[in-house]
Amino acid sequence: MDSWKIPWSGKAHDFTDEEISFIVNVMKTADPLTQGKYLKLFEEELTRYLGADTGSVCALNSATSALELVAAFCGLKEGDEVIVPGHTFTASALPFLRRGARIIWADIDPLTWVISADDVINKITKRTKAIVLVHLYGVTADVGKFIKIGADKKILIVEDAAQAFGAMHAGKRAGTLADFGVFSFHAQKNMTTFGEGGALYVKDAGIAAKVPGMRNFGAKPFDKKEFYWKPAMTNIDTVLDNELPYKFTISEIQCAIGYKLLKRIESLNNSRKARYLEFRKALSAFPELVFQKVPDGCEPSYHLLPAKYEGRKHGIASTRDDLIKALAFEYKVQAIVQYYPLYRYDLYKKCGQGKAECPNTDNLFDNMVSFPFHQWMSDEDFGYMVNSTKKALMKLRGQKNDKV
Repeated sequence: MDSWKIPWSGKAHDFTDEEISFIVNVMKTADPLTQGKYLKLFEEELTRYLGADTGSVCALNSATSALELVAAFCGLKEGDEVIVPGHTFTASALPFLRRGARIIWADIDPLTWVISADDVINKITKRTKAIVLVHLYGVTADVGKFIKIGADKKILIVEDAAQAFGAMHAGKRAGTLADFGVFSFHAQKNMTTFGEGGALYVKDAGIAAKVPGMRNFGAKPFDKKEFYWKPAMTNIDTVLDNELPYKFTISEIQCAIGYKLLKRIESLNNSRKARYLEFRKALSAFPELVFQKVPDGCEPSYHLLPAKYEGRKHGIASTRDDLIKALAFEYKVQAIVQYYPLYRYDLYKKCGQGKAECPNTDNLFDNMVSFPFHQWMSDEDFGYMVNSTKKALMKLRGQKNDKV
C-alpha cells in the first residue's frame, strides 16, 4: 500500500517533553555512557516496580539476551528437552535450540491463547529440563499450576513476560513468580528504552549474582592491585564453569529513559486497557470476531489487540484473509497476522524441529487478525478503525453498513 490511514506502527508510544529534556541532559552529562549510575537507578526502580522482594532484576540489551542467559543457567546438555509454546515469537525458543536442546512444542489453550498446562503435562519426559511460559499479548499463563509441575518434576520454569510488562498474576507482577522471568523494552512494547532493551529476573540469589559478569565479558576486579592501572583496569574471568560470558549490556541513555518511563508505565498500560475494552465493546454485536479470554487471577498488560475470525462458524462464507483484505484495501487499516507457528518456519524445520501436535495453535494462526494498537494513535484514528472494522464485518455478512 502506498499509504495507510491506520498503519501498523513500529513505535509503541511517544515521549513527553519532560522525558526528552531529561534525556538530553543525560546525553550532555553522563560519564560513563554505559554501566554507570543510570543502570543502577533503572535496576532499583525495576525491582521496586516489579515487587521483586526475593531474587534480583538486571537490565540487559534485550529480552532475547535474557533468554540466552537463562539457557546458560539451565545447564542444558545435548539431548535435553525444553517445552516451548508453538505460538510465540522465535526468541522464546531459539536460545535453547542454540544449546542443542530439543524443543518440544506445546499447544495453547483454545480460549486464552497461552500455553496449555494440560498439554504440557502430556509432553513432559525424563529429559525435560525447562518449561517456557509465554505471557502472550499481555495475558498470563497459569503460573501457579506450572510452578507446582516444576516442583514435582524438578523442572525449571521460565516466564517469558516480554509482552506482559506490568501484568499481574495472582496479585504479583508477571515475570517474578517462577525461577526466571524475562522482560522486553523493544520498540513495540508497552514501554521502550529507545527501541531495544530488556531485563532478567532470577529467583535464586546465587545465580542472580552471576548475571552482571555474564552480561559484561566476565569483567570483575583483580583480587590484588599494585596500582589502579596494574595489572590492568579490570580482570576478565569465567563466571560459569565451561561457559564463556557475553556482551549484553545496555547504555546509560536507555537506562535513563527506562527509569523515567517507569514513572508512568501504569498510565500507559491503563490507556491501552481502556482502548482495548472500548474496541471489544464496540464489536460485541459481531460474535464471529472472538477475543482472547482473560483467565481468573490475571490482570493483563493489554500489549496487543488480537482477535480470531470465525465467520464460517456463524454461517458466513468468509475467511480471516477476506477480513484483512477488506480492512487493507477498502479502509487502509493495516491489520496483520501473529505469530507464525514456530515449527512451520524453515529454520526450525532445518533443525529437525518441524513436527508438532498443536491443533489449537494451528487453528488460531489460520484464523487470527491483529489490529494496530500503538498508544499514540489519536482518538479520531481509533474511532475510524472501530467503524471500519464494523463496516468490513457487515460487508462479509452481506449486509449494508450505511448506519455504522
